Amino acid sequence: MRKLTAYLTRLFATDAVILFGIVCVLLWLVNCLRSFEVVSVKGQDFGTLAVQALYTMPPLALSFFYICVGIGMVRALSALQNSHELHIIHTSNGLAGLWRATLATTSVASLFALLLVHVAEPLANRQLNVLSAAIAADLVSSTLKPNRFTQATPGVVMMIGGRADGGEITEFFADDRRDPETRRTYIAKSARVMALNDDYILELRDGTLQYLAADGRYSEIRFARYDVNVESLSQPGVRGDPLAEKDSFTLIGEALETGQWSDAVISRLLDRSAEALRVIGLCLFVLAIAGFPSGRRARVRLPLEAVVMVVAFIERGIGSYSPLGVGTGAVVLIGLSAVLLAVRLWPRRPQVAAAT
Repeated sequence: MRKLTAYLTRLFATDAVILFGIVCVLLWLVNCLRSFEVVSVKGQDFGTLAVQALYTMPPLALSFFYICVGIGMVRALSALQNSHELHIIHTSNGLAGLWRATLATTSVASLFALLLVHVAEPLANRQLNVLSAAIAADLVSSTLKPNRFTQATPGVVMMIGGRADGGEITEFFADDRRDPETRRTYIAKSARVMALNDDYILELRDGTLQYLAADGRYSEIRFARYDVNVESLSQPGVRGDPLAEKDSFTLIGEALETGQWSDAVISRLLDRSAEALRVIGLCLFVLAIAGFPSGRRARVRLPLEAVVMVVAFIERGIGSYSPLGVGTGAVVLIGLSAVLLAVRLWPRRPQVAAAT
């Protein structure tokens, strides 16, 4: 790598990494505050709180990563503009070095985004579910206070009558209102939490399972023993997303093994890969608006960092509402950036001063 390319790449990467690190720390602290009921209500320690907040980081980090890369590039290019180094790069045939630096930054950032979305996020989702199940199991087995209603997760309220020897629970009650169509209530004379490999099973004995539909229909099932997966009582939603816990390599391996590529798997793989397109589109856009020197002096100077954030917001909105997929906004941004770069690179005729 040539010296100019290495110099520009280092400038782009330094600002992007510093900004991304600050954003990650702030997001982690916010997640800790949002999950503080793990300590205050569910009786866990601060280590569990920190780990749970860490597992929720990958989706949020993905939302801000490409914005941090774009802002890092635009800050570096603005500094080069203010120091007139950008003018020297263009007048001394250094444009190729600028292109190579942008290509290197975009390539590394795209690979990192793909690693986050294809591997890190599914792994974090899987570990978060395991941790949530462990917290719920500990809540039922040792943390719940007798004769006190406690919210295990939004929509699920539990209460026990007391505890006997050997972890036996007397008079177990759980009310599940997460599903708007059906309300389920578990009532049992006794219960016990058992570990089964990585899962936790709540064994209910001598009780009833009551269903109340949205239209008011009521049904009741009596049982001598009923086993409930603790994870089913610890998740915010009733229906989980099994694909969210599988990395892309596992999804591809299962599809190749069975020979069946379902629409859900293909859509999930395409949606994940769209994160790389976002990085490419925003980096090209930043190069188009800040990679060329300008001698114009505006009375009110609009911060380019704000422009990058607005463009990223619009791109995210297009991808969210487009029927063609989440990558639609990134494709539109790449096309817009290509047009802007073509306009900036189009050769212009030199202007000759008029004779007086």
